Amino acid sequence: MMPLPWILVFLPWLGAIVLALLPPRFGIGRYINIGISAVSLAIALVLLGHQHGEQGWTRTDGLNLPFVAVSALVGLTTAIFSAATLDAEHFDSLRIRAYHTAFQVFMGAQFLALVSDNMGVMWVAIEIATLASVLMVGAHGTPAAMEAAWKFFILCGVGIALALFGTILLYLAAQPVVGSGDPGLSWAALKAVAPRCDPGLLSLAFVFLLVGYGTKAGLVPLHSWLPDAEAEGPLPICAVLSGLLLNAALLAIMRAESIVTAHPATLAAGPFLIGFGLMSLLLAAFSLWRRRDARRLFAWSSIEHVGLAAIAFGIGGAVANLAGILHLLGHALVKSSVFFAVGAAAEIKGSQKVTDIGGLASSHPALGWGLALGIAGLAGMPPFALFVSEFSLVAEAVSRFPWMVVPLGLGLLVATAALVRALQALCLGEPTRDNPVGGAFAVRGGLLWATVPIWLHLALAALLGFAAPPAFTALLREGARLLG
Repeated sequence: MMPLPWILVFLPWLGAIVLALLPPRFGIGRYINIGISAVSLAIALVLLGHQHGEQGWTRTDGLNLPFVAVSALVGLTTAIFSAATLDAEHFDSLRIRAYHTAFQVFMGAQFLALVSDNMGVMWVAIEIATLASVLMVGAHGTPAAMEAAWKFFILCGVGIALALFGTILLYLAAQPVVGSGDPGLSWAALKAVAPRCDPGLLSLAFVFLLVGYGTKAGLVPLHSWLPDAEAEGPLPICAVLSGLLLNAALLAIMRAESIVTAHPATLAAGPFLIGFGLMSLLLAAFSLWRRRDARRLFAWSSIEHVGLAAIAFGIGGAVANLAGILHLLGHALVKSSVFFAVGAAAEIKGSQKVTDIGGLASSHPALGWGLALGIAGLAGMPPFALFVSEFSLVAEAVSRFPWMVVPLGLGLLVATAALVRALQALCLGEPTRDNPVGGAFAVRGGLLWATVPIWLHLALAALLGFAAPPAFTALLREGARLLG
């Protein structure tokens, strides 16, 4: 029987084939998309209690299983949101099929990137996810969408080429010790033999992997594709780009760091991650004040939070690593809920400009207060997981690196103030005039298709921060331990 992790990978790809071949006249592609995503979530939840270990090129452990579960959840809620908003995108039948197909190709590649034990397979999976994302970003075919897709393709293409070179260098470093074949690319095997590998090759490999996958993760200065992609692509794509693709890329960096730092003579990876993280935090924090487009604003917020996670992993140790993992998971839940809310508001108001979306808490209370709580969560306020992770990160940073008080504190203060300002502009005050986009929420149930996922994500983000089940907390601690 096929191992469960492989079923999780191949189910979306099989679904992509069905969606690509489905005659458009049936009009049920959106519901098949939801069904595939629901089964994927069920498999991911089963995997949480499944025996950990290696299954060929895949490995399940405490590091990747929480990300698999959150990815599957975000995939399902994004499919639900897509079903309600797809008519407003005004796609023809070909573009609808291409969108659904690319979405499931992306999800299968996302799962493969997370569960892969082979660094080469992980690279292939992230490349497949990138190509599927590019197709979705450019789905509208407008000049702005094509420019965003092209920038995404070029910058991330360069990044993935650098990551490939870094992967080859890892293999070359391990080859004298483990010989040829799959063990030379196995994350577990590489970590075990790293102390006997050439430290120079390991260090060079990490530099290339950090820059390559850092492009995918949206770390400054390799970030410029992200705001364009999230502003111009179809509304639901923002959730999977910020909540899923960035996590997979950063997890690849963490896997590489754990290999390189296992050798005492390699370069210190922590300062590199802290440096990239601080640059991302500070640039994003100040850029948040200049955004007039709501989707671009929250794309910059994604860069800020990836920077915070990079800082946590750069500090290292059990507490900081746990804070970094919790931060990525909490960000995936909260940011996707915010993008759902902003996307729904944009279709109601007929614009995604901040000035055109206002007073949502008065005109559409369930949507407006959901967006307000989501923005508060992004600002690091309780009761959400990002409050817990940021508190742990700041406490650990101050105790171990006192010099970080100024840049870290400045970045967090400026970003929080900018997000509170955005909360006031979008959710409070006098409501702006509704100008619904044709086809928006035309399915039965209407706006519930957006509001239910928003509140579900917020509830889970609060649960993750303050009342996570003991078994899930144990998984997170195991993941932090595996990173070293």
